[in-house]
Amino acid sequence: MIPDINQILSEVQVKISPKPAEKKRIVAIGKQLILKIEEIAREAKIVVVVRLEGSVAKDTWLVESPDIDIFMRVPPTVPRRDLGDLYLDIARKATAGQEQVERFAEHPYLEATVDETRVNIVPCYDVKQGEWKSATDRTPYHTDYMKSLLKKQTCDDVRILKKFMKGIGVYGAEIKVGGFSGYICELLTLFYGSFLGVLKSAGNWKVPIQIDLGGHFKGKKTELDKAFSEQLVVVDPVDKGRNAASAVRSDALSLFIAASRAFLQKPSIEFFYPTETKPFTAGILSQVLRNRRSDFIFMLSPVSNRVPDILWGQLYRSKRTLEKLLKQHGFSVVRDAVWSDEQDLNVFLVEVEHRQLPLLKRHVGPPLNRKEECKNFLQKHVNSGKTLSGPWVEDGRWVVEIKREYSDVVELLKAKLKDKNKISARGELSRISLKGARCLVNEEILPAYRENQDFARFLTEYLSSRPRWLT
Repeated sequence: MIPDINQILSEVQVKISPKPAEKKRIVAIGKQLILKIEEIAREAKIVVVVRLEGSVAKDTWLVESPDIDIFMRVPPTVPRRDLGDLYLDIARKATAGQEQVERFAEHPYLEATVDETRVNIVPCYDVKQGEWKSATDRTPYHTDYMKSLLKKQTCDDVRILKKFMKGIGVYGAEIKVGGFSGYICELLTLFYGSFLGVLKSAGNWKVPIQIDLGGHFKGKKTELDKAFSEQLVVVDPVDKGRNAASAVRSDALSLFIAASRAFLQKPSIEFFYPTETKPFTAGILSQVLRNRRSDFIFMLSPVSNRVPDILWGQLYRSKRTLEKLLKQHGFSVVRDAVWSDEQDLNVFLVEVEHRQLPLLKRHVGPPLNRKEECKNFLQKHVNSGKTLSGPWVEDGRWVVEIKREYSDVVELLKAKLKDKNKISARGELSRISLKGARCLVNEEILPAYRENQDFARFLTEYLSSRPRWLT
């Protein structure tokens, strides 16, 4: 029997909606911090307008994650460097004694934990709409726009959509996730009218998807097509030149479409509250790795930058470069992934069909009708120490069998890591995120697997690779 969809949504809504007492507590934390920031700025004779922004201000936050966003709006004449120095220092003083982490969007901002609640204190410029000096300048306009349109039922639907996206793993515009921001959830809900309206439409999406809630490009389809090239375009109602969904990666978009269809076909609470992954035992992991008959290469390196967005940008660039490097040398990459605890350890995982390749590599040269190219080909290979067989003529072309530069993937990676002259811009390994890396193959990863439960959970999910809601 398929569960009733409305019953599931009602159950989720009750769980995720903050009660009046909790709303009062969260708003009070925000107000107290605003007063403290204003006092510190006043004493330092620094001009700043402080506002509560984001999901708390719009009442679209989830009770489990009440992020408080406080924006310090500063005069447009303030130099950009002061946003990360002078104004961040005010934020640190206002949250002195609390856990603090410096994060980075277009410029630094401070994340602090106050009364077990995450608070983001973000500097931005106090500018007129459209006269942006930084990406965060739009946020106060986003808040005002949403507060003018959101009704109670819409807020409840936004919450449900956020929870759905969290449950399937596509919530968050940060580089690590590459998914849907809270603002996008709000825009989608307004555009399609409800949570179910979003899912029903998403299940039928065909790229490119173009949503223009503000009507900036009404009757101007050609202009809209020229303005944006992404698969998902959600024109920012407060800035016609911005795609508010530009952070959404294609894999997150595809997963959301697939999950929307699956939920409508077979509703389940599992989409919102997926069962926690239980890591394989070390013995089962060994058996799973052996049964695949592929080879797993793990590259472990220390974390070099603890600002998450910078770190994950480096990690994803290095992951792409790793894959490119292996393919250039003839190794067949099945899949790859990267994991980090953002504090001490990064792990790059590359699964290849075979760790070792034959020593020889077949190389097909030019056709015989290209006389000069044939001459150069023969000069290169006839007396080369790398030539194992040939050259010979086959099907109208010169062919030669040559010795591979690297026939073992581990030898290749170790050699490139030692070569300090190689840089990622040239298609080699990033010196930042792979500095000090060590290579492990297959079951050599077991000690690290046993020591780190989060990594163990990640590797177990990689090996199963089926969404937990797919039944």
